[in-house]
Amino acid sequence: MSTQKRFLVAIADGEHARIVRGDAHNVLHTERWIESTAAHKQSSDLRSDHPGASFHSDATVHHGIAPRHDPQELEAEKFAKHVAHELNVMEGEAAFDVLIVAAPAHTLNVIRRELNTETHAKLGGTLNKDLTKTPDSALWSHLQDFLPPPTPPRQL
Repeated sequence: MSTQKRFLVAIADGEHARIVRGDAHNVLHTERWIESTAAHKQSSDLRSDHPGASFHSDATVHHGIAPRHDPQELEAEKFAKHVAHELNVMEGEAAFDVLIVAAPAHTLNVIRRELNTETHAKLGGTLNKDLTKTPDSALWSHLQDFLPPPTPPRQL
């Protein structure tokens, strides 16, 4: 029976996420991408065209009210919750022993908040950094504090 821990790395920002695993030699490879459905939409596409109007009792003029929340920020938070949900599902399927999450601060905080107790217990580390565009070959240098080093293949 192998005592080697199975590491899973979740790398996310507000629009994209990827699930990365180490192979038998601990070399990191992206196994899955998760994309936000609102990733490339503009704020005007995410909410109604016109803000609400305010009426002053002593005037006949209506003033537009700016929305209280930026629709893109709301979509980014919704996406981070979706990523956390996917990690919770993977934990329920016993897909990993240790979870590492790398994301910008806001996304990272939302993901951590939304992890269930079991998934949170497997959290081996977090990195406040956007690595979504970092190629697999360059990930280990950013994650080396959390992951075992790659091992060369055995020569026969």
